[in-house]
Amino acid sequence: MTKPSSPSELHFRTCNLCEAMCGLRIETSGGRVTSIRGDEEDPFSKGHICPKAVALQDLHEDPDRLRQPVRRTANGWQPISWEEALDETARRLHAIQKEHGKESVGAYVGNPTVHDHGALIFLPMLLRALRTKNKFSASSVDQLPHQLVAYLMFGHQFLIPIPDIDHTRYMLILGANPLASNGSLMSAPGVRGRLKAIQQRGGRVVVVDPRKTETARAADEHVFIRPGTDALWLFSLLHVLLEETGPKLGRLAEFSDGLATVREVARDFTPERAALHTGVPADTTRRIARELSASESAVCYGRLGVSTQAFGAMCQWLINLINLVTGNFDREGGALFTKPAFDVVQGPRALAMGRGSFGRWRSRVRGLPEFSGDLPVAALGEEILTEGPGRIRAMLTSAGNPVVSTPNGRQLDKALESLDFMVSIDPYINETTRHAHIILPPSTHLERSHYDLAFHVLAVRNTAKYSPPLFPKRPDSKHDWEIFLELKHRLEKLRGAPRVQGELEYRTLKALGPDRLLDVALRAGPYGLKLRPFRKGLSLASLEAQPHGVDLGPLQPSLPGRLATRDRRIQLAPELLVADVQRLRQTYPADAPAPEEGTLLLIGRRHLRDNNSWLHNVPRLVSGKPRCTLMVHPDDARRLGLREGGEAFITSRVGEVKAPVTVTDEVMQGVVSLPHGYGHGREGVRLRVAGEHAGVSINDLTDDRSLDAISGNAAFSGVQVRIKPVESIRTEEQLEQSATG
Repeated sequence: MTKPSSPSELHFRTCNLCEAMCGLRIETSGGRVTSIRGDEEDPFSKGHICPKAVALQDLHEDPDRLRQPVRRTANGWQPISWEEALDETARRLHAIQKEHGKESVGAYVGNPTVHDHGALIFLPMLLRALRTKNKFSASSVDQLPHQLVAYLMFGHQFLIPIPDIDHTRYMLILGANPLASNGSLMSAPGVRGRLKAIQQRGGRVVVVDPRKTETARAADEHVFIRPGTDALWLFSLLHVLLEETGPKLGRLAEFSDGLATVREVARDFTPERAALHTGVPADTTRRIARELSASESAVCYGRLGVSTQAFGAMCQWLINLINLVTGNFDREGGALFTKPAFDVVQGPRALAMGRGSFGRWRSRVRGLPEFSGDLPVAALGEEILTEGPGRIRAMLTSAGNPVVSTPNGRQLDKALESLDFMVSIDPYINETTRHAHIILPPSTHLERSHYDLAFHVLAVRNTAKYSPPLFPKRPDSKHDWEIFLELKHRLEKLRGAPRVQGELEYRTLKALGPDRLLDVALRAGPYGLKLRPFRKGLSLASLEAQPHGVDLGPLQPSLPGRLATRDRRIQLAPELLVADVQRLRQTYPADAPAPEEGTLLLIGRRHLRDNNSWLHNVPRLVSGKPRCTLMVHPDDARRLGLREGGEAFITSRVGEVKAPVTVTDEVMQGVVSLPHGYGHGREGVRLRVAGEHAGVSINDLTDDRSLDAISGNAAFSGVQVRIKPVESIRTEEQLEQSATG
């Protein structure tokens, strides 16, 4: 007699693998996922999904994923109990700090953390319990310039202006490829359709980028620009807007300071001067400036490519200024602030994220400034390797793989190997966690509830959505927030914290969990009950009753009320940024220097099916033609003797890699491109699928000394490299052997 099949169950959920927040319709049967499709009833994504959505099932079922804690031994990885793992981790961290001081322990947090509200709420508690100033995160290889500029201009690091893509008639995009990223610091599912809608309503989309990206191919116009020169070009755009078309601050002038200073610093940055370095013709710059100024509505948007360069903070400052002086700030079709249901800016103090800070302390070796409690991760390797008081001797990493995602990865690889102790909160043994002494694997995406605490703050429309767990977590597993809480509690007990108070706090937080704290924030938020129990409003229960999510309306003007500066005024000319203009002038003098012969500029790239490094173990996402290739312009290929399908040695100050060549006019002459997130061929990595598509790490070439001098953000874009065909290297070696033989 055959056993009846399990009935199918239907679930609605948000995909939490990238920033787009696409709604999913997931069918399960017998405890397994049988189907993942877009949720057409989701008011934000309206059925759109990208190929990454299927990875939720693959990650949940991945045989390489750790199911219990492991300890590294001389004979390999040994499974251990949670109690043993947590006790040993806390004991060893405490012992190292007791012997060598608080700063002898460092912490690194990766970007998957922002896709998990439990982690976002509970991880800061653990970091405070560590009491170290040596904290690092993926922010300083990503969006740190956005946060610093928001802090300086608007008073809070998360007051990041969002492009009103759904209503604008002119969108200028720099260093961003939203058709691959699904929108970044601009959560926007279905970006292709949103860009097409701009064109259908008579508008224009213009992309300025060293590569003709997927987004550039869909735009009305693409303009090549030399990597790293975006600040110079943005200044020339601002020059035209101030000197020719005139500023249009409108009502914002009543609460804005510093316009005269901005005029003064922009005066000598003419389009003609910029053209010498950027490669953008002066008449093109003037035309784009006039189009921006004349458009009924317009918005300038710049993302990773303009943040990860030597003038990243300046680029984000200038983008805000361009939106302000064209009259497109805090207005429909321009750049606006969101009004999220969980308000991290103006919500309950205990749950709101800090407004930010800058330079309260500096790194030991190079003196790099902290921002909001984090030091630039480009300093991490040297802080471990450089002897002396305060040297990092132990590390805690969570949801991160800095060996392949931060600059000079080989140096960090060597540094992590030298640690006295390392613990990683991660489901995989990857390029970074292979150095850990203990790995604590959290539950999977489908075993925990989900609310996009961070990305509702960065979305192109105000929405809210809660997803309960799809599957119950195994009895012998823990959520990441539980791991953080358990480690916090143990560290405080070892340190001799008040026993009764500590036990009460621990039991209270454990009972509440992230969902009840989420409920408090929703009720206290702008759409919540606000202590009026008879008025309907958002709560966790009301969101659970609406599984497709809630549409809270388009972005709306919110100034000056939304400002968090102490005087509620916009600071157009922060002293820190104005002072940095001299560095820009010195770097790009009026008379352009001759480029170094034979030097090429390296940039990264991203594919729709990639999400940093950790999705490369999903077979469906790495299938097809190899993506880890070096893109080279045809003229450069001919000059260097490179051919399609051949191999090239790429060398920088910090290292060299070998990669197959793709010859294409998609990159401008003098520029080459490698994708981000590869390099899985290191010994000890237990990612079978990723190992079969190992590729090379661009961060074995990027330079830990190359930073934005203001923010400390890594300057990945425009790394100087030299390239030779592998065949020529072999010939040189053969000739050398023949001569010595």
